[in-house]
Amino acid sequence: MQINAEIYRSLGAIAEDEGLMKRAAKYLKKLATQKEDDTLMTKEEFFARIDESLQQAKEGKVKTFTDIEEMNAWLDSL
Repeated sequence: MQINAEIYRSLGAIAEDEGLMKRAAKYLKKLATQKEDDTLMTKEEFFARIDESLQQAKEGKVKTFTDIEEMNAWLDSL
């Protein structure tokens, strides 16, 4: 209850400034998205994972399959 009042006071303080309201709305959308899906990663995390995968591929640390059945069997074993 107290947090709600604090949020409304803060919104009241910036309500006259459209730029600040747009920034607040953008941040609130970002927070809501994080709450909805905690599996999301940042752009930096995403590209770091790609870089790591590319490095592993260069080092030969990959899993290959001769056919789809072999791949499905491996996936089922996980």
